[in-house]
Amino acid sequence: MPEDEYSCVSRGKLKLKTDSEIKKKKKKKKIEKEKEKVLAAAAAAEVNANGTSGSASGSSERILTKAELSFKKMQEKTQNKRILEKASLTHKERVEKFNQHLDSLTEHFDIPKVSWTK
Repeated sequence: MPEDEYSCVSRGKLKLKTDSEIKKKKKKKKIEKEKEKVLAAAAAAEVNANGTSGSASGSSERILTKAELSFKKMQEKTQNKRILEKASLTHKERVEKFNQHLDSLTEHFDIPKVSWTK
């Protein structure tokens, strides 16, 4: 009976992990990463220049759903609207508008006068 229970157990000493067995990956420096990005961009530019990118870029891009397309269109519209609003006012006009807003605020947060004698 005891032989059947322990037949699958390995007999021998346990192996413990040590630092020497674990190989650590070397961290890449920022300069190396930037060089890789530049090389990748150059390779992509070459592929686009050759005209063979039609099949490669088509497979990497995913097709957007109707909801995603409408969401992107609305985002672009709101962004364009904000840009036009900001561009319509000059700096002087914005400062005047801000000053009017400050004048319209209540003076709740102002420090009241404190005097010991009246």
